Amino acid sequence: MPAMPYPMNKGKEKRSGQPAANRSKQAGMVTKTMIVLFITLGLASVHLAEAQQPKKVFRIGFLGASSPSTIPARIEAFRQGLRELGYVEGKNIVIEYRYAEGKLDRLSELAAELVRLKVDVIFTTGSSSTRRAKKATSTIPIVMAFDVDPVGNGFVARLARPGGNITGLSTLSPEISGKQLEFVNETIPKLSHVAVLRTPGLPTEQMLREVEPAAAALKIQLQHLDVRGHQDIETAFREARKGRAGAVLVLASPVSISHPKQVAELAAKNRLPTMYWSSEFVAAGGLMSYSVSIIDLYRRAATYVDRILKGAKPAEIPVEQPTKFELIINLKAAKQIGLTVPPNVLVRADKVIK
Repeated sequence: MPAMPYPMNKGKEKRSGQPAANRSKQAGMVTKTMIVLFITLGLASVHLAEAQQPKKVFRIGFLGASSPSTIPARIEAFRQGLRELGYVEGKNIVIEYRYAEGKLDRLSELAAELVRLKVDVIFTTGSSSTRRAKKATSTIPIVMAFDVDPVGNGFVARLARPGGNITGLSTLSPEISGKQLEFVNETIPKLSHVAVLRTPGLPTEQMLREVEPAAAALKIQLQHLDVRGHQDIETAFREARKGRAGAVLVLASPVSISHPKQVAELAAKNRLPTMYWSSEFVAAGGLMSYSVSIIDLYRRAATYVDRILKGAKPAEIPVEQPTKFELIINLKAAKQIGLTVPPNVLVRADKVIK
């Protein structure tokens, strides 16, 4: 019996039926894959756009009354404080440095320049620069590296709640100037006359109010000498010699800090033991200083800048008061003027330069 031919149509139905189902399933899988792919590509493009979008580079105005060459340690302390908080110059911050080089009449112009640059915050290095910055703007936040009396100078309403566009750190310590005089008195035997170098119009008036009761208690007569510019420094020391001063007390001033070496050399030349308001003078060859650690204040000021750049309002950031004081004595300077520093004073020094 001849073999029956294979039913081709039926075979086609069986062969074509299964692939059709598979094709449908595969089509569904392809569709889902494409959807996932499109979503992935969409998310990737969003992330790429975010990555390509430039991050804000903050502009910090640095307003200094003195010369950068006289306060390099302070400037570096401020920059170091910023680096510790993740700020890198040229990457996410730009610092616009402006220095008056000891010429206080230039500060107003420099402050106005920083305002025109629309900096995000202005960092000031003392009362003189803070006052000029305050006059230049009431909207740009201002951070003080330090100030003798922020409330008395009209920079803030209260230390706990400044209330305006200024905040920062204070060196307000009622006993510090009196303590400086006490150290001088303990160092110089039979001290009766002390010349006080000051710059009129600065917060030195409050310092004098602190010195005078201490002088009265120690039975020391004070000789007040004004230093308005660097040309007055030599004259002041000459007048101190004429007035038979047994020592000199140099109060805070952008004029004196702009010329620390000159001040130290004139003190040595006139053989006058001198107490300074900042350690920079001792580093430049001066005899001794007792003060708040200014370097520490500059570093801490960076935290104020950071908070403001992150959205905090200066009106609500309390002004910090000093907590760290240091006595520094230079024995090389003492030897130069023929002075022997008593052991009871040396033992209280935080740092002794030999």
